[in-house]
Formats: sequence, C-alpha cells, structure tokens
Amino acid sequence: MDDPFDAGAGAGSILRQPKAVWATAGASVVAFMGIGLVDPILPSIAKGLDATTSQVSLLFTSYFLITAVAMLVTGFVSSRIGGRKTLLLGLALVVVFAGLAGTSNSVAELVGFRAGWGLGNALFVSTALAVIVGAAAGGSSAAILLYESALGLGMACGPLLGALLGDASWRYPFFGTAFLMAIGFLCITAFLKEQPKPTTKTSLLDPIRALGHGGLASAAASSFFYNYTFFTVLAFTPFVLDMTPYKSGAVFFAWGVLLAVFSVFVAPRLQERFGSLKVLGGSLVLLAADVLVLGYGDHTTAVVCTILSGAFIGVNNTVYTELALGVSDAPRPVASAGYNFVRWFAAAAAPFFAPKIEEWSDIHIPFVVAAVTALLGAVVVVVRRKALTHDAEVLETRHAVEDSVTVFAN
Repeated sequence: MDDPFDAGAGAGSILRQPKAVWATAGASVVAFMGIGLVDPILPSIAKGLDATTSQVSLLFTSYFLITAVAMLVTGFVSSRIGGRKTLLLGLALVVVFAGLAGTSNSVAELVGFRAGWGLGNALFVSTALAVIVGAAAGGSSAAILLYESALGLGMACGPLLGALLGDASWRYPFFGTAFLMAIGFLCITAFLKEQPKPTTKTSLLDPIRALGHGGLASAAASSFFYNYTFFTVLAFTPFVLDMTPYKSGAVFFAWGVLLAVFSVFVAPRLQERFGSLKVLGGSLVLLAADVLVLGYGDHTTAVVCTILSGAFIGVNNTVYTELALGVSDAPRPVASAGYNFVRWFAAAAAPFFAPKIEEWSDIHIPFVVAAVTALLGAVVVVVRRKALTHDAEVLETRHAVEDSVTVFAN
C-alpha cells in the first residue's frame, strides 16, 4: 500500500505560489525565529538580570504554556473574524509584547511579556498553516512543505539574529523581532485578501473533542514525548555549551539549517521509500541516541550532537505535521489545534524541568530523561500504528477533494 502521508507529490510546485502565500510564509519565518531567538542570549539575559538558569528558562515555559492553552482559542477566533484578521491580530500582539520584552528590568517582567508574545504567536502560527494550506498551489503536500520550510528557516535564523543583535545587548533581539513582525504585518495587509469564513463556527471544546479520534490522540501523545526531547535540546543545551552569543548562534544556525534541509528535502524521500511510521519511529530512536551522547560527551561532542539533532528534528516535524492533518476526520484547523494543544505542553515542561533535574541530580540526567521521552514517542508510534493509519486512504481522498474545492474557490 502506498504511504498515505507521502509529501513528495507537492515538492515540484512548492515555489510556484500566490503572493498571499509567500507573504504568510515570510511572516511565519519571523514568527518561528522568535522561538530560537533567545537561545544564544540566555546566559547574557541571566547575567544582565541577575537571574538563575531555572528563572531564565521560564522564558520558554511561559511562552509555550500560553501557546498551548491559546490553541483552544485560535479556531474559535478565526472562525468568527476570519483568517486574515486573526493573522493580523496575532502579529500585532507579537509586535507589542516583543517590543515590551526588550524594555524589561526583571526576569518576572520578561517572562510575563513572553507569555503575551506566546498568545500572539499561537494566533498567528496556527492560522498561518490553515491559510497556507487553503491558498497554496499544489495541494496540501506542497503547503505543508512550504510551512515546514518557513519553520526550518525561522529556527535557523532566530539564533543567528539573536547572536548578532545580542552581542551588543540582550535587549536588541527583542526589538529586532518586533520590527520584523511589523514588516510581516504590512505584508499580510497588502497581499492577503480576506479568507472565506468557515460555514460552521468552531467552539472552544472542538479541539478537545477532536482528540477523541484514536489516530489524532496517538499522534498528539507521541508528539508530546518528542517535543519534550526537542525543547530540552533547544532550551537547556545553551547553558551546557556555555559559549559566547556568536558561537552559540553559529551552532544553532547550523542546527536550524539541518532542520530545514531534512524537513523539506530528506523527509519526503524517506517517507516515499520506507513509509511515514517507519521513518518516524527510526528517527525518534536516533534522536534518543544523539541526545544521550550529547549529555555524556565532551564539549566538542556536545556541539556536534546538538547540530546533528536538527536532522532528526526536521524529519520528525514534517511527519508529525502530516499525521496531525491527515489521520483525523476532523476539519484540519480543529485537528491541528487539538494536536498542538497537547504537544506544546511538553515544550513548556522541558525548559522548566531540565534545569530542575540538573539541580536535583547532575548535568547528565536531563539528557537521559530526554532520550527516554524520545523512545517513549517511538513506542507510541509502534503500539498505535494501526490507529495512526486507520482509514488513511479514505481521509487522503477526502482531503484531496477539499484541496480541489479550495483551489477552485480561490
């Protein structure tokens, strides 16, 4: 049986997209830059605000905790005011709170402003995927690859921007993000027309109800464990490497480049050859081995393993996104919201618990825990493989019809 989640078909048309899609994708790059932006400047923030590692790690926790909860709100909002207005609202919130973050005089203020930033980012990112899928030429496969390209490029450029601006002051990366998001706001205003509102309004509980589907619940549970590993690498490793902003930014730039290349170019080819679930399970096991070596290796080994983890993370991100959008019979925005509601809690948990685990034990154990959670994600994939492929071909056909109707409507 052909792999129902093959993404290769749309790869050829990924570059031939309407201006609205490019405007949304460009703003998405900046939105994802905000995730890794603080990576190279975490030690500088701790020094500048006289804060501990655990306190500074709350920058990620508050950001992703609000992002997770906000996933229940995004569909509710966008189904009432439309995709375009939701994107603009999210961008406006990011501009305001990123700018305010740069003025912070304490960790508490910075953590609070990052929470507001997380709300804006949730409104933007979740809606951006739906807008790109709806407006992209080449169907959902091309749209997902374009979205993953934006994610990879943003994750690569975020640490680089953070290092370049943060070398002068840890405040400048926040001001830089606010400026770039303001440009994104103008691009969306100029190039994106208002999207048709859904005929059925989404309730706050619809994403939770969508998780009643065994396949979607399984994908979300596996992704929860995986994201704990992912954000242990992203949020805790900078303290372990203990490098200057420039060197740390270079490491995470290389990490982000691998993430982008493997998510867009390598993952679809692996899926076509081996199938999505085998690729995902294998990649999770390799990620577990990588972070374990990262935790116990010397400094050079830690740098190499940090960069290498980007390859496995890139593959995982692509496959998980396709699973979330393709395995459930719920509307894509609703399924995506439910899936993201679960997985972003792990992104909030890892930055909080990794430093705590180090305090309770030693610097190696947080990576042992991260390796275990990656393996747990693989176990869920293996145990729930039937649920993850149940009726996949029927759903693929239905989504293909939806894509055709959307393209015709646009």
